[in-house]
Amino acid sequence: MISTVESGPAGSRSPERSLYQRARRLLSRDLLVTLVLGQVLSLLICGVALTSKYLTDDFHANTPLFQSFLNYVLLFLVYTTTLAVRQGEENLLAILKRRWWKYMILGVIDIEANFLLLKAYQYTTLSSVQLLDCFVVPVVLLLSWFFLLIRYKPVHFVAMGVCLLGVGCMVGADILLGRQEGLGERKLLGDLLVLAGATLHGISSVCEEHIVKSLSRVEFLGMMGLFGSFFSGIQLAVMEQKELLRVHWDWQIGLLYVGFSAFMFSLYSFMPVVMKRTSATSISLSVLTSDLYVLFCGLFLFHYKFSGLYLLSFFIIMLGLILYSSSSTYVAQDPRVYKQFRNTAPAPPHLSPLEPSVTYSSLSHELGEEEEESRGNI
Repeated sequence: MISTVESGPAGSRSPERSLYQRARRLLSRDLLVTLVLGQVLSLLICGVALTSKYLTDDFHANTPLFQSFLNYVLLFLVYTTTLAVRQGEENLLAILKRRWWKYMILGVIDIEANFLLLKAYQYTTLSSVQLLDCFVVPVVLLLSWFFLLIRYKPVHFVAMGVCLLGVGCMVGADILLGRQEGLGERKLLGDLLVLAGATLHGISSVCEEHIVKSLSRVEFLGMMGLFGSFFSGIQLAVMEQKELLRVHWDWQIGLLYVGFSAFMFSLYSFMPVVMKRTSATSISLSVLTSDLYVLFCGLFLFHYKFSGLYLLSFFIIMLGLILYSSSSTYVAQDPRVYKQFRNTAPAPPHLSPLEPSVTYSSLSHELGEEEEESRGNI
């Protein structure tokens, strides 16, 4: 029996109404933080794209492998050396002894994903790259479903469709304005490169989510720095040596390379922080706005033509992100796979042993605590 009840016809429902109001506040704060973090990633990708475009178009420095190599070297200097000075099981040698071949494969996948997407701009249109790059979303969704055991609700699939609709508006604006940069004779090859790069990016993102949530952010970045710098350096020496010698070095080009490396290093360093809070799928949807930020900057830097469809596209994608973040995904419990995601607390009697009870959002945990408090007052 409830000890205190408010007067009025709706007084008996005040605890539920109060819980609902607190849930709304928590959900609103969680939504805001998730959206802001995703857009920070998009802005970093925008910085990477703009510096790369200046290097390619204004200074004819077609060196995607060298640019990636600089980023991996920075990761090596910061994170790999951090692992090297650690003690115990988190030491660099201990990690290599247990999982060296897994990180070697992941490093190669990450290198080739970046290389294929940058290479595709030489063969196909910008519109095609923007549209086909969205292939990373279903790739991440399927891999997360089967390997990370993430389960989605119908609202998440609707939200993904809304985000892709926003990308369609952006591509439509490009076509109407005649923005067909990068059109080449081998357009089919360029489209295939985008699809391959998006697939590899999806694999890399899902692996990153698993490592960051089950092991550590520093371990992931340190291993990427080690194997990424090694293999990208070999690929650079074999495939891009002549292009690098053609670069006419001056302070402007040097500054652009420094800027590109800073944006890329910040992106790699900040991505696991956001990944631990959200998921690879949520990030894949959030960074869809990065192309729009590039277009908005291009209005001032490259004198792009403006279209109202760009703003419409931005608001549609943000609507999809809000819809996606409004409901938590959960992880199906399976004692044979990914034990670190299991809920160690005993399941309530009315739930079956395999019913999912783990969510990525902190909202459900906080609400669970509030429900326990409310039961204590009964």
